[in-house]
Formats: sequence, C-alpha cells, structure tokens
Amino acid sequence: MDITSEYWDTSKIKLAYSTEENFPIHIQFKDSNYVSPISRNKVVTSRYGWRKGRAHKGIDIDLITGDSLYAMFDGVVRFADYSSGHGRSVVIRHFNGLETVYAHLSRYGVKENDTVVAGSYLGKGGTSGNARGSHLHLEMTYQGIPVNPEYLLNFDNSNRVQANDIWITKAWTRPELHNSYRQSKLEIFSTKEEAIASMNRPTKVYIVKKGDTLSRISTRNNTSITAICKSNHLKYNSTLRIGQKLIIE
Repeated sequence: MDITSEYWDTSKIKLAYSTEENFPIHIQFKDSNYVSPISRNKVVTSRYGWRKGRAHKGIDIDLITGDSLYAMFDGVVRFADYSSGHGRSVVIRHFNGLETVYAHLSRYGVKENDTVVAGSYLGKGGTSGNARGSHLHLEMTYQGIPVNPEYLLNFDNSNRVQANDIWITKAWTRPELHNSYRQSKLEIFSTKEEAIASMNRPTKVYIVKKGDTLSRISTRNNTSITAICKSNHLKYNSTLRIGQKLIIE
C-alpha cells in the first residue's frame, strides 16, 4: 500500500484535501496498543478543545527538553521542518489514513520520506515555536480533519487504543465543543450504526436556573462557553434569563 501516492507534500505541515467531509469517519487499528511517544509517564497538561478564545487542535504532554520522542505507529515521514507556531515538527502518515503531528521539538531524528516503525526515534522534545514551557504538542488528523486524540487513544500507562474499529462523529473533530482544561466524556462508537444513531439523537436543551452563568452551564454540561454561544447566537456578556432554553451540542 503506497500511502505517499496522493496528497503527499513534504513542504507543508497541513494539507488541503478536496474530498468532502462525510461523517461518521471510520478508523481502523491493526493492534490494540500503540507505542508511547515519550519514555516517561504521560501527563496531559492541556487537552483538545477551546483554550483562551482559540482552538487547541491537539493535546499537550509534559516532558523535559531533550527527552526522546518516538513514532506511535508504523508509517512514513511526510514533514520534518520548522512551522510557525508549532516550531520544529514531524508529521507521520500511517497506513490507516491517520497522520500524527509531533511539535515543539528541539532536534530532528528523521527527515522527509523516511519509513518508520512504531517505536522509531523521531527527535528530541523541546520548546521551539510558540511553546510556553517544554512539552510535546500532539495532533492527530484524518485527511486534514483534526480528531480529538483522546477519542482514539488512552493516554495512561496502558498505551491502549480505544477500539480496533472506531467511528468518529463530527463532534469529535470540533474543538469548540470541548474544554482544554478537562477530558471530555468519552462515548466510543465501534460500529457505524452506533455512530449514526448518536448523530440522530434529539438536541439537548438546558433550561437556565437561578444563579446560572455561562461558565457554570458549560461545566455542568461538559462543553465550552464558545460552543454554547455559537449554538444559541449569544455573546460572552449576554444576560441569561431564568427559564431561558439553551441548545447544548
């Protein structure tokens, strides 16, 4: 299988695909485990979601500058260069269509078009680009669509994939529906029917109570203030009324 035959550009960290976004997206993993990208215990310091008014399309994993980084799955290096914001970065395309992005490196250990196996050395972690403190910024995309990494993988010491067959709904690609300060409630869909059924569920409605604020409502419903505002055409400083009905996505 030649995964470099289409949409292969070693000069750009992100690619523009002309294919339509058809949800749910099917991702398959041949193994039940992945290789940890770092050799120490994984501590997630910032999650996929809305952060300080911007979309954080990955997760941040704590490390010390100079820690070695490793490929999580077999694949081919599509990008190994400096990118604004991400700093020194490595992008690997895998055989199931996913791409993993490893950002803020201090040193490269691979180059474009290198073939890697799970556990291959990729470089050293660091603080290059727009990084406040040393950490690994890890992104996962499918045909250019960002996916919440925690929906696909467990980031504890088990190094388990959530399921060998995973169906991704649009909700797991939209950062505004998630909060970068806490893990979203996971509902893993291992069949297409489960995913479609979730997409067809009735819209959740929240009725504003005395003392409610957008912050409190977002916390109770495990979503972001931005998502609530977008769904209900509100502003951050909008006044809420007791009894007001809000759509929660």
